[in-house]
Amino acid sequence: MRTIRVLTVHSLNVVAMLLQQTVYMTEQKDNILVKLDQIDARYSEIDKQIATPEVATDPARLVALSKEQGKLKTIVTKYRKYKKAAAGVEEAEQILSDDSAEEDLKALAEEEKQQLEDQKNTLLEEIIHSMVMADDMDIDSVIVEIRAGTGGEEAALFARDLYEMYIRFAEARKWKIEQLDFSVSEKGGFREVIFSVKGPGTWSELGYEGGGHRVQRVPETESQGRIHTSAATVAVLPEPEEVDIEIDPDDVVEHVSRSSGPGGQNVNKVSSAIRLEHIPTGITVNMQDEQSQHKNRAKAWRLLKSRIYEHFQSQKRAERDSQRRTMIGSGDRSQKIRTYNFPQNRVTDHRINLSLYNLDRILGGDMSELIAALKDHDRQQRLKNL
Repeated sequence: MRTIRVLTVHSLNVVAMLLQQTVYMTEQKDNILVKLDQIDARYSEIDKQIATPEVATDPARLVALSKEQGKLKTIVTKYRKYKKAAAGVEEAEQILSDDSAEEDLKALAEEEKQQLEDQKNTLLEEIIHSMVMADDMDIDSVIVEIRAGTGGEEAALFARDLYEMYIRFAEARKWKIEQLDFSVSEKGGFREVIFSVKGPGTWSELGYEGGGHRVQRVPETESQGRIHTSAATVAVLPEPEEVDIEIDPDDVVEHVSRSSGPGGQNVNKVSSAIRLEHIPTGITVNMQDEQSQHKNRAKAWRLLKSRIYEHFQSQKRAERDSQRRTMIGSGDRSQKIRTYNFPQNRVTDHRINLSLYNLDRILGGDMSELIAALKDHDRQQRLKNL
């Protein structure tokens, strides 16, 4: 009797837990639908505002509202299809509950109800995906910084390999690449390289690359065939539009000096190198890639804005619960995230415990499988916290 009693209590606990989960999921769905109603209403409100003469004759307001509406369009379009399918389900249920309805009509209603239910579920899943990933998709320009870490010359060569991997990945997607700054090592590696990438989905694809990257291989300089471990760090910064961040020029101190390193006679004669210091945050930027002081200043300001933007975004993330951070891992992108093992032709991403045995293809720019796995994991985490 005691065993039966224990099983009964356990079963009741399981049922209670399942009921709690069902109630929770229902509440979450209701909350999402309320939010979608608000988004739909805002979309319609923007429609009305754009049609008014006041907005039509004000280019700044018109552009701002059009951008806002453009961001909402995908979600609203799918939500309206969802509501149409939901209305169809209700109509089918009315027919099924009507005792006077013919059996053939009920059979058609049952079939249509099932199809519309499937359509509803698919649409809602797509809508939620758009909602949790929308912020990432909105950013279509990033600045990537790669720096050699421990490992001397081999680390610089590894930094070059990472740079070439990202360049090939970006070129395959026809993204625009712009070199901002670099420092070359004696054997052709990169002590540091900074470049921008522009195009649809750049942040949502490359945003996971920030962190420590480690390589295990026999270096070109190794005569005895021993495997060495070297490292490089990658920072991926969202490049904000002008409207995203405003910097008071009085908060920035500019230093002008002569460039150093290779570059011809002009380098040591003309003061073209620019150093910007943002006093409130202490963030500094150096730029001497161009012989033109004007071009270096423009690049330095772009980089400064991105670093300040990321600085304040990191502060915002730190204020939230760690589980709600938008990035996989710690959120500050300082941890070792990936190992490239040449002897085993293996790439391991430690954040999701994924190993792929196609290192040569990945370094060749074929990162799709790896990034898709990271995006899927990130999406699942965000859904849990939605």
